[in-house]
Amino acid sequence: MPHKATTVRLEPTLQQGLETLSKVLKRPMNQLINEALRAYVSRRSREVEQDLDQTLKALRAYRRRDPSFTSAIAAAAQAEAEHHQSDPLDGEVVIGELVDGRVAQLGPVAAEIHQLLHG
Repeated sequence: MPHKATTVRLEPTLQQGLETLSKVLKRPMNQLINEALRAYVSRRSREVEQDLDQTLKALRAYRRRDPSFTSAIAAAAQAEAEHHQSDPLDGEVVIGELVDGRVAQLGPVAAEIHQLLHG
């Protein structure tokens, strides 16, 4: 496969280290960069693949437990039924600030559903 020229910006200390290594090893900087990137891509690819495998396993396990989200739907319906009189935000569009992954102001139904889904 033909090589492709690519421009990269290196930190000055990294550039100096690469130049020094190239002189000491009597090998072109391009060759050293290709070796380093090949090793990095190989290692990171395995890590990402393992992360994806773990995520897929968790999703498949969840789908086996509740393939149609029936428990989440039932819990949401139950929360609506229990709190419909006392939920000050029922039927209101909530515009708020996202704090720690959730809207800072949640009514009782949304809070219960959030707790169910996120623990």
